[in-house]
Amino acid sequence: MGIGVRVIYLLCEGAFSLKVWMVIAFVFLSIVLLSGCASTLEGDMRVERTHKTAMSDRQPEEEVVISTYDELKALIVELVKQHETNRLVIAYRYDGDVQEDVDRAINETMSSEPIAVFAVADITATVTRIVSLFEIDFRIEYKRNAEQVASIVSVSTLRSLRSELLNIMSEYREEALFQISLQVDEDDMADLIRETYYQNPRSVVIMPVFVLEIHATDNGERLIELRFNNIEQPSVLLQYLHSLTGSVRMNALAAEGDSDATILLSLAENLMDACDFDEGTARTISEHGVQNLAATAYSALVRGSAVGEGFSMAFKALCDELGFECQLVLGYLNNMVHAWNIVSLNGDYYHVDLAMCALNGIDTAFLKNDGDFAQSYTWDFANTVECNGEMSFDDIAEFSRYSITVEDSGDN
Repeated sequence: MGIGVRVIYLLCEGAFSLKVWMVIAFVFLSIVLLSGCASTLEGDMRVERTHKTAMSDRQPEEEVVISTYDELKALIVELVKQHETNRLVIAYRYDGDVQEDVDRAINETMSSEPIAVFAVADITATVTRIVSLFEIDFRIEYKRNAEQVASIVSVSTLRSLRSELLNIMSEYREEALFQISLQVDEDDMADLIRETYYQNPRSVVIMPVFVLEIHATDNGERLIELRFNNIEQPSVLLQYLHSLTGSVRMNALAAEGDSDATILLSLAENLMDACDFDEGTARTISEHGVQNLAATAYSALVRGSAVGEGFSMAFKALCDELGFECQLVLGYLNNMVHAWNIVSLNGDYYHVDLAMCALNGIDTAFLKNDGDFAQSYTWDFANTVECNGEMSFDDIAEFSRYSITVEDSGDN
């Protein structure tokens, strides 16, 4: 007798014992398993359960979990550095009042972090409690783009600031951003930019026009924003720099002599061979550091014409190439803007004005003392090394190709 017949028989007999019900249940389960769960009812049976997770729309590896105020504050700063506009954060087993700490961390970030003072327009956060943890949904609005934020350079020493300035200026970037804790103001930064230019004639072709702004914070930290402008595009200035580098090396290698004094003399005369003094342009320049190619080492060594500043920048470049100590002096000659050099020989210092050497004869302005220059020249005497060496041009005149004085043809 089959299972189905046996069930009918038991039903007909009315023998509804526990054993009968067990048989019926077994038969029903067998039918379900044989026919499939989906076909037991007219439609599909589905059971759905929802579960709110801490990061419902994000991958697990993107989860950020914090449990202290310091972690919260550091997180906000990092979000700004990464220029993120929104982020969902989990506060789990948090030590403190989450809402109060979020508000405090935002306020401190906006007032005390240089990068936030510079880049952020507003930060908001929504805190939602979910059982034993908190969801914090951060939203950040920026007043600066991601490229600007990413370009910020942190410096902690004056030396590193000078180094970074040189990198930026030699690459002719249009903008620079420094986050510093150094106590420097606008005047200090302007002096550093000029110093970087005048100390590195082999690396920076021309003095840039610049605008700077300091974004200060409540705790003394600051972010310095610099914007540069040049008379030529960066690609053109890099070509100029390439030509200047080649000319400096060629003229330095051509220097001859059996002593430091005669090598310096040879360097000076090589420059005089390569360059003429541009008297007309010199009369039109009323300040140092103007964006005029005639005031550059490039103009002196590549174009073959320069004013006093161009001569002095070129001579410093040549001295630097061979390792001679050489400074640039910005001053006046007969009350007109002028520049020349101070060189070191055997521990003593001497004035060298190659523009006037080219104009009036090398013996008139090569290896001179302060007393020799005092009548016609003016400079920041108090902040300039004293020139009082005993050597003069006469001591090496026999090695000169320009030992005959040229008749004076002008004052500058």
